[in-house]
Amino acid sequence: MLAERPGQPQARGQARLDLMGIAIDCFARYGFQATSIDRIAKAAGLTKGALYYHFKDKEALLFAAVTNRLGQFERRVVTDLAAVPDAPAALRQVAQVCLEHATKSNHRRMIVTLMVEAIDTNPRLEAQFRAMMQRFRQHLQGIVRHGQAARQFRSEINPAVAAEVYAGAIIGSEIQYYQDPQHFDLAATIAVFVEQFIGWLSVPQRVARRRTAGRHARRK
Repeated sequence: MLAERPGQPQARGQARLDLMGIAIDCFARYGFQATSIDRIAKAAGLTKGALYYHFKDKEALLFAAVTNRLGQFERRVVTDLAAVPDAPAALRQVAQVCLEHATKSNHRRMIVTLMVEAIDTNPRLEAQFRAMMQRFRQHLQGIVRHGQAARQFRSEINPAVAAEVYAGAIIGSEIQYYQDPQHFDLAATIAVFVEQFIGWLSVPQRVARRRTAGRHARRK
């Protein structure tokens, strides 16, 4: 239960974060339209007046929660990938971050739920998710291009298409997991997809060996 009395700025900031966490659980379970201020206030153990002290309305709370959680996810991907040595390892690491966010909290479920709900119903939210997905695909394109420059991945593959396939497979797997978590093995599905995806991207071993032999011959 959250305290209703306004406190110091630090305490208020923590109260906002706690309230966003509670709202995320509600949005993840019921979506935006079916989540009322009354429902969030009840879950938080607050009056509506106390909730309005922190956020002017439900949409303000929604956007604060979405912005905060998207930022956390994107920072996590960038931070984790800073030390990744090569493109295949980077693709595996992105998948691992997605898996952790999908299974350890409701944050990712909220994002996926609202992404679908916002289509043609909430232009502002839809635009925010569209921008997020564009950044995610651009990040994946960068990994693919890095692999192509390092001659790990085939040069004829379009990085934009590869990024779309990867993002679509991950999100599609997450939706199936949310629908039936008892019977859908998200970890196994993502692991199989990523390895097959890397196999599709990768330069065939015989070609890689010829390229290596050619480079060695030129050095002599």
